[in-house]
Amino acid sequence: MYKHFENQEILKRWGEESEAKIAPVIRAIEGRVDEHQWRLLAAYRQAGVSEAHLVASTGYGYDDMGREALESIMAEVFGAEAALCRPHMVSGTHAIASCLFGVLRPGGELLYITGTPYDTLEQVIGEKADGSGSLADFGIRYRAIPLTPSGEVDWQGVREVVSPSTQCIAIQRSRGYAERASFTIDQIEAMVEESRRICPHAVIFVDNCYGEFVEKWEPTHVGADLIAGSLIKNPGGGLAKSGGYIAGKREWVDRAAARLVAPGILAEGGATHGYLRDYYQGFFLAPHVVGEALKGAVYAAAILEAAGFISTPRWFEARTDIIQLIRFGKPEPLIAFCQGIQGASPVDAHVKPEPSAMPGYGDPVIMAAGTFVQGASIELSADGPLRPPYLAYMQGGLTYSHVKIGILTALDLMLHQQQHSTTQFIRERR
Repeated sequence: MYKHFENQEILKRWGEESEAKIAPVIRAIEGRVDEHQWRLLAAYRQAGVSEAHLVASTGYGYDDMGREALESIMAEVFGAEAALCRPHMVSGTHAIASCLFGVLRPGGELLYITGTPYDTLEQVIGEKADGSGSLADFGIRYRAIPLTPSGEVDWQGVREVVSPSTQCIAIQRSRGYAERASFTIDQIEAMVEESRRICPHAVIFVDNCYGEFVEKWEPTHVGADLIAGSLIKNPGGGLAKSGGYIAGKREWVDRAAARLVAPGILAEGGATHGYLRDYYQGFFLAPHVVGEALKGAVYAAAILEAAGFISTPRWFEARTDIIQLIRFGKPEPLIAFCQGIQGASPVDAHVKPEPSAMPGYGDPVIMAAGTFVQGASIELSADGPLRPPYLAYMQGGLTYSHVKIGILTALDLMLHQQQHSTTQFIRERR
């Protein structure tokens, strides 16, 4: 493989050293994939999945046996009472918004205890009532409690602000566009328990994007009332062309369904068109595909460390999502890295991404995503906002081999640019 790169000698050295030291981590990931695959197979067999379940519904979508069976499988696998798995959710943000609008009521308060949430939720929440349809328009207050300097929940800060009007306590599992570590299931379990003690009447919601099938359990296994995510991330297995999911306690899933569809109809309506076969097969493949992405992230962490970059999690550290953060410190290497990932894509490899404004983001963003499904971050992609300290967030990869090729292509481009400019991107380890 290395013969295809301009800087093949140094890349070969870095790559072979990295693969040798991460071998035990790769084996552990494969063991976890086996556990998840067994659980999914058991759930599919228990549900009696047959060819009839793969047939799509039309119109109102009433009595869609395939949709109902798939949602029962998802609830079983995620340790929930009920689930929604629908093509009508256009993104993870849409699924999260359905949950928040479903459980919150005018005069209530949304409290994020893991700091400011992901950029795209800012307009869902809203700073003030302005007619945009945000939570603020409905008289719902919002607070975000900053994490402590050590990256932990500030429980004293939480205790000081909770009140009878605190209707929802929200947790973001993944780091989003922040430098903090993502939260493990053990940490989320402790957050759920402490939140219950402090504010027992609040619904505890977890944004589960990027985390599905990474650890043994999901937040609903450890007490979360409601979780949500995107099907073009982990649980779609690379086959889902759109959609999102919501899972949790039936009362709160029904509330979210009332917002997503309509009160009274709830989860009973919603045609599945031609999506069911992809959803069934994608969800079944999800443990394997997530495992491939995780192996790629571990490899990326090791080889980027060899190249002199700060990257988290480190290759030997426990993981709770598929995101790999790389700190570049200046814009040029961030742009070069994303352009390298794009150049190794199966779709639109000829496109050269440049930083630009994007809806929902406060800074220009560069995005590399030559994916079969537009914006699918279970496929190999990388992006980052053009703001200090110039961080890239790499995620996904349908195959381990593709992630390796993508990282090597990015490093090769960065080495090439460094050799032809006065800017030093990479500190070569002799």
